[in-house]
Amino acid sequence: MTSLTFYGGVNEIGGNKILLEDKGTKVFLDFGMSFGKRGKYFDEFMSPRIATGLRDFIETGLVPNLDRVYRSDLMEMMGKRETDTDIDAVLLTHAHADHADYISFLHEDIPIYMGETCKLILEAIQERGQRSFEREILSFKPRTDKNADEIERDVRTFRTGDKFKIGSLEVEPIHVDHSVPGAYGFIIHTSEGAIAYTGDIRLHGIRPDMTEDFIKAATDSKPIAFICEGTRITDLESNESEQKVFDDCNTRVKNNSGLVISDFNFKDMDRMRTFYNIAKQNNRKFVVDISNVAYLKHLSKDPQLGIPNFDDEDIAIFKPEKSSWKKYQKDLFDEPNIVTAADIAKNQDKMICAFSFWNFGALIDIKPKSGSLYIHSLSEPYNDEGEFDKRRVDSWLNHYQLERVQSHCSGHSKGQYLLDIVKSVDAKTLYPVHTEHPEAYSKVSKNMVLIKEGVKYEVS
Repeated sequence: MTSLTFYGGVNEIGGNKILLEDKGTKVFLDFGMSFGKRGKYFDEFMSPRIATGLRDFIETGLVPNLDRVYRSDLMEMMGKRETDTDIDAVLLTHAHADHADYISFLHEDIPIYMGETCKLILEAIQERGQRSFEREILSFKPRTDKNADEIERDVRTFRTGDKFKIGSLEVEPIHVDHSVPGAYGFIIHTSEGAIAYTGDIRLHGIRPDMTEDFIKAATDSKPIAFICEGTRITDLESNESEQKVFDDCNTRVKNNSGLVISDFNFKDMDRMRTFYNIAKQNNRKFVVDISNVAYLKHLSKDPQLGIPNFDDEDIAIFKPEKSSWKKYQKDLFDEPNIVTAADIAKNQDKMICAFSFWNFGALIDIKPKSGSLYIHSLSEPYNDEGEFDKRRVDSWLNHYQLERVQSHCSGHSKGQYLLDIVKSVDAKTLYPVHTEHPEAYSKVSKNMVLIKEGVKYEVS
């Protein structure tokens, strides 16, 4: 028997945790954090308690209550003695938290399969951040023994063109275009037939050909099941693209003689290249916060990405006013391209600063000229919390009389593109995930399952 059980991504955007079982083989497709569920009970100042193992996470439904799945030290903290696991692997589509973060809790003997570039991103995240209970994907320290050595997970990397076996399954990873590099979909050949899983996809980025490769492979496999994301299934089409972001923002920068701030997710390497190239074209330095240098250091190792390293002649490293520093940050202090707020203040027309809200305290020292430019290159707010954050940012912009510009290209395809993908793949059965509107797929799918969390679906 082949089956699928969805423990996340059900009527929500993100939090994917999909258990595939086939002839005794058990594999999770992603094991991510659900932002919606977490936000229902917790916030940035109140997190699930660490001292109780996974008790808080299980009680609030952040992770499923399953045996022989989680780390032995976390089970011990809950008064349980589980030393082995029956999960054969996790297939990780990409490095975003809603697909990756809760791998942190999984049993130490479970192999984690991911793209080579995905691993580079996770290494950068690990280097730049403080150790977090909810972000110990590549390695962790057992919580029951303060003197224990760090445990490195069994990470196995791949690229498009590779195929590998896990028990009764043969897995074919195929690159897709998304807002983070190293993203993959999977064609999984089971004893009953092929199962295709999109992960997160788009066709309007700079590499639509990668997503088209996946769609073709999925179609050719004649899948018995298609697990398809639907983040923006109800959104109308628009002319958004990375090239449009470049063109619009480049024009704005050319016509501005003050400071330019670009606010975007630094893991989005397409967007990073966009603003890096805009800076070069306008004879400005691209200023990177010292905490984000780790991304350049690690991702520049992948020659296919074309990412500049932190010592590139067109990059400056911003050293903020802080009282404590991590070792990797201290190691950068002697780099010749280090700049401070005072340096930026003197050369405002020569800088594009990749700053987020967390850098705004530095504006007090920089004192940007009236009419300087703030480019918000992220999604617009979609909930009350986001609206409150926007108002807080606007307070800073109004205080210094900065012009606000919105320019963004999403990591997810919109409605008609997704409908066309589902129609093209023409799977025997469709399982919509990562969406609040799965019913929208009924336009193109004759056999669609409106999935319920924790229900096992037989696939044949």
